[in-house]
Amino acid sequence: MSLAKNGDTVKVHYTGKLDDGTVFDTSVGRDPLIFMLGTGQLIPGFEEAIIGMSSGDNKTILIPSDKAYGPHRKEMVVAVAKNQFPEDIKLNLGEQLELTQSDDKVIIVSILEISDSAVTLDANHPLAGKDLTFDVQLVEIT
Repeated sequence: MSLAKNGDTVKVHYTGKLDDGTVFDTSVGRDPLIFMLGTGQLIPGFEEAIIGMSSGDNKTILIPSDKAYGPHRKEMVVAVAKNQFPEDIKLNLGEQLELTQSDDKVIIVSILEISDSAVTLDANHPLAGKDLTFDVQLVEIT
């Protein structure tokens, strides 16, 4: 029986949960996630946990925020004057927007707060600063 190692393509079913048990993502009811180990396609803690598993193995893993989406960085939360947004755009609390930076790089931000004069945007990943728990099943090593 072979063990998963860097360079292997694997199929994995997973359910990701927050500390309070809230499920933030799952492959249950969908096709398994397929990726190559060691290429950095997924968060480091997830890839590391799959290494050494065999087809059919199940495990629960806790991934600290530093091996997931990193810390929540306050410098990535900014207030932008409302008049900087096109007049025809409807701003809603909690919504995500795609912004193009001066170097043409696109970033996704969440709207945290809306006042009469400004909109507070958060460019952190929504799971930044959170420890994550995953129930994983290695379906297949190819």
